[in-house]
Amino acid sequence: MPGYSDRDRDRGRDRDRDRDRGYGGGPPRFGGNRGGGGGGGGKFGNPGDRLRKKHWNLDELPKFEKNFYQQHPDVARRSPQEVEQFRRTRTITVKGRECPNPITKFHEASFPSYVMDVINKQNWTEPTPIQAQGWPLALSGQDMVGIAQTGSGKTLSYLLPAIVHINHQPFLERGDGPICLVLAPTRELAQQVQQVAAEYGRASRLKSTCIYGGAPKGPQIRDLERGVEICIATPGRLIDFLEAGKTNLRRCTYLVLDEADRMLDMGFEPQIRKIVDQIRPDRQTLMWSATWPKEVRQLAEDFLKEYVQINIGALQLSANHNILQIVDVCNDGEKENKLIRLLEEIMSEKENKTIIFVETKRRCDDLTRRMRRDGWPAMGIHGDKSQQERDWVLNEFKFGKAPILIATDVASRGLGQKWICLQRGKEDSWRCPDWRGTVSQSCRYSEVTRPKYSI
Repeated sequence: MPGYSDRDRDRGRDRDRDRDRGYGGGPPRFGGNRGGGGGGGGKFGNPGDRLRKKHWNLDELPKFEKNFYQQHPDVARRSPQEVEQFRRTRTITVKGRECPNPITKFHEASFPSYVMDVINKQNWTEPTPIQAQGWPLALSGQDMVGIAQTGSGKTLSYLLPAIVHINHQPFLERGDGPICLVLAPTRELAQQVQQVAAEYGRASRLKSTCIYGGAPKGPQIRDLERGVEICIATPGRLIDFLEAGKTNLRRCTYLVLDEADRMLDMGFEPQIRKIVDQIRPDRQTLMWSATWPKEVRQLAEDFLKEYVQINIGALQLSANHNILQIVDVCNDGEKENKLIRLLEEIMSEKENKTIIFVETKRRCDDLTRRMRRDGWPAMGIHGDKSQQERDWVLNEFKFGKAPILIATDVASRGLGQKWICLQRGKEDSWRCPDWRGTVSQSCRYSEVTRPKYSI
């Protein structure tokens, strides 16, 4: 198989030339007229009722490539004992046949230059465990299940191979849907994934979009109609667009189910199955989950073929051990005084952005109002806020204009700041999966020992 550099140099030259002329170009493409499962979505009935299950004949489908992995000589030279030692020290366990050896350094992944150039701009020393084992597997075109806590670097574990996969496929034609589809449970996670996709796909001029409920449909539809190689979507909004014929999945050959366990917890299984029925069965599928219950196992058995399972750490969901957690058990009447003393201490520091998690939307609004009245630079966010207001509040927090964010768990993902949890529950609350997930979700994989206070 030709090397990355030759193929991608030719593709880049052809892509630039043809787009300058205003059309696709390149090798023969799939596609044709705009389609996409069924008529417009009705107001009543179950989501996806208008989507017809496709019956695929693989002999009639255009062929596509999905194995692009070139094992680095240093990786090939490692003995089975060295591989086993590496996996053991990083708590990597592998189940399945023909799993490639893990890499230990970024260059060993043999990514093309347009990916390595972006990686080299980061201040990373080595791949995370899920990346070390996941990249060779994903690049080789195999189906895989990755079980790792949030904050482990899993987003890049599937997005960088996706970018390589896309750059080896024929260009999109007018009316084609995405080549890579990422399904995510929440709009917040979908937006975060899209930000990463935009950053890393820019070098090869890949377009991505994020579609989710609670936002106007018009801009999302326009993105899809212009053509995007990567679509990150929540299941409900994607079902709406598929039923209405606003997009289709006939070009999709790389499918990612991110946080599959949470999507099932939120009741998305029927929608997920309707969506997957619209995708050719010889696709590459990557499923990511923090836990491995029987419902997720069944989904993997139904959607994946001869998959390899990678597990990082324990199978049971636990809080991120890189986070310093400080718990102060007190009466309800003491909480706000303790909170104020803690905030006075935090606000005196240079890095002082803080999230205060509360249980209810009413509690969020009440605490925000009182703190602002007392002069604290605080803003609140919860699920009843409009998407526009939530985005504005998060931007105010992100850029330090309002360094105190009071939130329900809607903001628990990927913000990576000091946080305080005002927990009303008794001892059972500390065993709650949502609490453990929030601890892990609020810390990015590159950050260590950020303090988290629970009062």
